[in-house]
Amino acid sequence: MPRKSLPTRLAATAALLLATGALSAPAASAAPSDAAPGDAYVLTVTTNPTTTNYQERYVDVTGTVTKADGTPAPNIPVALQEVVRFTTWNPWGDPIDPNYYEPQDLGKPVTDANGKFTVPDVDIDHSGGSSLLNVQHQVEITASYDEDGDPNTPQDGYFADTTVAVNTRSSSISYSVNKKKVKAGDILTVQGKVTLPQAVEPQGTEVFLQTYWEQESHVKVTAEDDGFFVLSVRVSSYDDTFTLRSAPTDLYVAGAVQKLPITNTSLPRG
Repeated sequence: MPRKSLPTRLAATAALLLATGALSAPAASAAPSDAAPGDAYVLTVTTNPTTTNYQERYVDVTGTVTKADGTPAPNIPVALQEVVRFTTWNPWGDPIDPNYYEPQDLGKPVTDANGKFTVPDVDIDHSGGSSLLNVQHQVEITASYDEDGDPNTPQDGYFADTTVAVNTRSSSISYSVNKKKVKAGDILTVQGKVTLPQAVEPQGTEVFLQTYWEQESHVKVTAEDDGFFVLSVRVSSYDDTFTLRSAPTDLYVAGAVQKLPITNTSLPRG
């Protein structure tokens, strides 16, 4: 009786072992990983919902930490922040950061056995008493993890971010001026009223008057409880840009801009 070749006998033996359960099939590989070469972890962060509005300002922040091979990474502390961003005033076009930031810590949740973390009911809003002039209506949620806790060794740090769109309600600003043609030394007086959405109090709304292109505001006032304001400024020979801007105190109410029909006759012609 002819003998079976070694490969044939090995194949037959493997089939028998699989049939009897003595040899297990190869385990399924881990989910594909988005880790960059050399990274030990992958960090993600998302929010639900991804937009907020005047009535609904809360989101749940969730995320994951996985190892480079795609398996969950448990017991990882993730530092979360909510960052309100502002547009930097930069009429010169300088190569500077176009934003400045006001961060607020949201805590440091720890990932569970599945590598997930959650912070429920995060208030997407502005905290503190700073002006909301130039505020952006995209609030950033950032997540970070540093393996050794030392910010001076960024090579072992991981970062992720997402944004929450803030849907705002509109406002308006009305005005009158004491003169439309001015010259150096004149006192220009602007009075008017800011009007906010129904049930929103105008108290505390800031109003800014710009007179020169390099300066976003020359003077500012805070509107009265009824929304009225008065601004006065002594005109300079170089004043060439007359614009009103309002900044309500509520992140969910957009400010208004009005260009004033003012001509400075002291400016050089041409």
